[in-house]
Amino acid sequence: MKFRINPLASDIIISIYVVATLYLRFKFENQTPISPILSIVMGICFVVIIWALIKLKVLNPNWFGLFNSKKS
Repeated sequence: MKFRINPLASDIIISIYVVATLYLRFKFENQTPISPILSIVMGICFVVIIWALIKLKVLNPNWFGLFNSKKS
């Protein structure tokens, strides 16, 4: 049995994750002089983590219903 999170909770978790990682990156980069390459690598690492959780079907985003292809 795989651990799966419902679509609405996944959307909320992804939104909080994106805001938190952006905050941490901006705070860290303002306090410490780092190169732009290191900043890009950090951003890619944060994106890979969330991408892996979506690919493993732990997170099941619905994108808040923006891309709903079902027609009633």
